[in-house]
Amino acid sequence: MFLPEYGRHIHEMVDYLSTIEDRTERTRQAQIVIDVMGNINPLLRDTSDIAHKLWDHLFIMADFDLDVDSPYPIPTRKSLRPQPDRLNYPERRIMFKHYGKNVERMINSIRDNPDKATVDRTLEDIARFMRTKSYEYNQEHPNNEIIIGDIKRMSHGDIAIDEQALGAIKSEYKMPVQRSGKNNQRGGKNQKQQRRRQQQ
Repeated sequence: MFLPEYGRHIHEMVDYLSTIEDRTERTRQAQIVIDVMGNINPLLRDTSDIAHKLWDHLFIMADFDLDVDSPYPIPTRKSLRPQPDRLNYPERRIMFKHYGKNVERMINSIRDNPDKATVDRTLEDIARFMRTKSYEYNQEHPNNEIIIGDIKRMSHGDIAIDEQALGAIKSEYKMPVQRSGKNNQRGGKNQKQQRRRQQQ
């Protein structure tokens, strides 16, 4: 059934309408079915333009194959179920998915920057972020050669980075040590015991 809330009997009545040969009689019988539909489904009485909705439901139950004189525009499948417009996705591929598109954009944004100090500071931040994302993706820290090579590829060879600066970044970067709840509880108990011993 297309609209089960009306029940099987209403659907049978709608199917019977298609068997009526006289169009005038078929239209008269359709109006009777509309009246019965309104009585069966009283919740629609509180909605605006109830008659229009009932006629739309009638055509839906008839599978849009009912030739009657409707007081409203006869709906179609396409009008009641419009298809959304196709989205235009960007066709440009991400060079390194684990870094993301924003890293590539940031690198390209500083390619023509004449201020070397600004470029160096920005590259340090970008390299630090690249190490973080690479660790999240691969669970390992990339060496300087990989970072330098990836930056060179994303800038199409226009940006050169100092390997010594990357070495300093690597020494500063440390992943936080994750501890389980049990270890934290044990550590807290051990600290309390040490404090008690010191007080004694």
